[in-house]
Amino acid sequence: MALRVFAALPIPDEIAERVSPLLKGVPGAKWRPEENFHITLAFYGDWPEDVIAELDHELSLIRIAPFELRLKGTGHFGKASPTQLWLGVEGGEPLERLARQCHRAGVKAGMEMEKRNYTPHLTVAYLNMAETRRVQRFEERLNLWASEPFLADRFHLYSSHSRGRGPNAYEIEAEYPLEG
Repeated sequence: MALRVFAALPIPDEIAERVSPLLKGVPGAKWRPEENFHITLAFYGDWPEDVIAELDHELSLIRIAPFELRLKGTGHFGKASPTQLWLGVEGGEPLERLARQCHRAGVKAGMEMEKRNYTPHLTVAYLNMAETRRVQRFEERLNLWASEPFLADRFHLYSSHSRGRGPNAYEIEAEYPLEG
């Protein structure tokens, strides 16, 4: 059986609870529920269990000390027509290094990996034909917003399962503590 998997940092509950009330003002936005909040490190796609087992092994070898990060600012993906709204993530070099190592783990496990540059973010909404002006107002309103710093002390291998209507369900397949 194949699973759709990705590596990501969880968002602490107290940070998620501060983000949720900010998510408004863009008609037609499909706002993400708190339980789906995460900072993707690497997206792997659909793979059979034996390949995921190899990925799990490679991810377990990553050694990075815990580090602080915070959510700051906002933006969107989709140049001609916005497709996603996100909050930015400040994590500096440790976050970039962790993302690179998660990417490399996929390569070592034999996975075909995306070649796009890593943009650390928390997706807060998916958009379909949203008014550009409403998206701009959302971004202007939250451009200077920042969360309290929080500690990244672990990351997860998640699987994504379609529920038909509504957001996908994410399940933690494995947890990896950050250790220096």
